[in-house]
Amino acid sequence: MDNQNSQPMNYQEEFRVRPKDQVRLKTLDPSLTGKNETKESALVKIAKLQRRMDELQFKLYAEQKQSLLIILQALDAGGKDGVVRHVIGSMNPQNCRVVSFKEPSPEELSHDYLWRIEHQTPRHGEVVIFNRSHYEDVLIVRVHELTPKSIWSKRYAQINDFEKRLAMNRTHILKFFLHISKEEQLKRFEQRLDDPSRQWKISEADYTEREFWSDYESAYEDVLNKCSTKDAPWFVIPSDHKWFRNLVISEIIVETMENLGITTPLPTVNIEEIRKKYHEAAGKLKKSGHKGRETDHNHKHE
Repeated sequence: MDNQNSQPMNYQEEFRVRPKDQVRLKTLDPSLTGKNETKESALVKIAKLQRRMDELQFKLYAEQKQSLLIILQALDAGGKDGVVRHVIGSMNPQNCRVVSFKEPSPEELSHDYLWRIEHQTPRHGEVVIFNRSHYEDVLIVRVHELTPKSIWSKRYAQINDFEKRLAMNRTHILKFFLHISKEEQLKRFEQRLDDPSRQWKISEADYTEREFWSDYESAYEDVLNKCSTKDAPWFVIPSDHKWFRNLVISEIIVETMENLGITTPLPTVNIEEIRKKYHEAAGKLKKSGHKGRETDHNHKHE
């Protein structure tokens, strides 16, 4: 990936991790924005992209032949909830859902680590967003040594196989790593302290996990370098500026959906016959409504 501050950018190409890339997060600027791009112009573009996203999602739902899986990963305060709210929130909840993966339950721990993930993958016609995902099993598990290296080190290949199988069954996968700086994270922690409506998000782990920043960077680099494939690419999104993060992700989602070749299904009924029935029903309603108004008019004069 090429992280130069130039404009215009093709965000899909600019921030995509190619299979042979060797990402080093320290060399990527999390405060990057597009040259000549402003917050005001970005908000206008995002609104337009959201309308288009809604149209494409409706067509995907109507077609019922393929699906979209969006994976969001980030360090604490990276902005996963913000992306769900400000980007993907424009989609119709009838066929779009968000799955947040917390600490595994005893039942989940008694199964293979992909078991709980498998149950939440999208059906045809559906968009699903993973707020955290199966990648936690090569991130937090690795950083805190919850599982031996001999086990978690094999999971990169297992995850690639799992995602390849999804792709073969027409589930299209987009994976976004929301890249923020350590300074920006602390700034967002301060905002949580000062805003009573956000204080519920505060936890002791916010600060204890900061001590493992370098370990998480190394773990994420391995995820990006080993698990970004042609069918399930990773994108490293500069996320210090929320508006730019939202713009980039919106554009990538819309561009991806536009390239899916979604086709509106043909009607399953004889349209001309249905049209005839409609006109018959409309004619009866019109006559009924006309008589009703005449009756009301006569009642007023009684």
